[in-house]
Amino acid sequence: MKFLKKPGAVSCMASLLSILAGILFGFLLLIAFNPSHALSGLVNMTTNGIANSDKLAKVFYMATPLMMTGLSVAFAFKTGLFNIGASGQYVVGAFMAIYGAVQWQLPWYACILLAMLGGAIWGSIPGICKAFFNVNEVITSIMFNWIGLYTVNLILLNSPAMFTNYYVPQAPNTPLTVSLKLANPEAILPKMGMNEWMQSEYINISIFLAILIAVVMWVILNKTTFGYELKACGFNRHASEYAGINARRNIVLSMTIAGALSGIGGALYYLSGTAQYEILKTALPAMGFNGIPVALLASSNPVGTIFSALFVSYIQVGGEALQPEYVKEIIDIIIAVIIYLSAFALLIRGWIGKLVTRRSLESEEKKLSPAGKKGGNTPC
Repeated sequence: MKFLKKPGAVSCMASLLSILAGILFGFLLLIAFNPSHALSGLVNMTTNGIANSDKLAKVFYMATPLMMTGLSVAFAFKTGLFNIGASGQYVVGAFMAIYGAVQWQLPWYACILLAMLGGAIWGSIPGICKAFFNVNEVITSIMFNWIGLYTVNLILLNSPAMFTNYYVPQAPNTPLTVSLKLANPEAILPKMGMNEWMQSEYINISIFLAILIAVVMWVILNKTTFGYELKACGFNRHASEYAGINARRNIVLSMTIAGALSGIGGALYYLSGTAQYEILKTALPAMGFNGIPVALLASSNPVGTIFSALFVSYIQVGGEALQPEYVKEIIDIIIAVIIYLSAFALLIRGWIGKLVTRRSLESEEKKLSPAGKKGGNTPC
């Protein structure tokens, strides 16, 4: 019971319970659709991510942008803000990285800095509206998601050097951005020989950069005055202003940093040399929205986002092993249920906290009561 009195332990327990509930529901769903392959499907889904080095490399590859968007949402949460604009910031960051790589022939590290700048600018606008005009950041960030998506499409369509129209089996007549391997190999993230060691083209240094950034964010939030002020604004903006903290500045800076993190996520994903940005998208990328459950599973802890992002990515890669026994859509349903249940992590954490507190109070009452003492009798 002493273990559960620690806030970090309670958060971890709540997240694990949410994950187990999601996997159990997924198993029931597999039974409902194809009972004869349900058990093997569950085993494949939970082990495919480590079936070989290529699958493991893909887990790291998919976890990297999830980690960055999760950090973006978690960082804003700490200031009491809900950054639902991570998708737009992710798109703008990806565009800046690709544009810098192809149009300006910049190296990979300059492209990442450019993406960080683009995401930061896009994230700062909802922050400014919130701080100075008291406009709800959810409304403005949602609007800027779509503004960012269509602005990027417009610019790319008017930049002939940025893409080539060619047919791909999965999506005929879909224009994709030009391959970085052909346009600018210097913009591709270094693999440091890991691709030969793991026999996979998915692996590169992006996962290590994301982990490093997560640790830096943890240090900023927990070991600096700036981080203390951000969290103070998140707990009570008016009380923090009374204490002399500039709440407006911190709100703008929080959303700016959150946007920068999402922008870096877009850069790390598309600078891998594996993925290509699809022009004429009419839907926002799921990476931005999936950052929300990543942050919830981690209880907005930057270090926790490392593990929650790896888990979500692991389930996504594991779901690929369910075919052909199950249709592709069932994978999305199972992942969606697990992600949806992750939203209850905070609620479960509250239940565990109340249970631990009640048990502690009952234990203390027994110790203090005369009947609880050894050999003690209630006086007449």
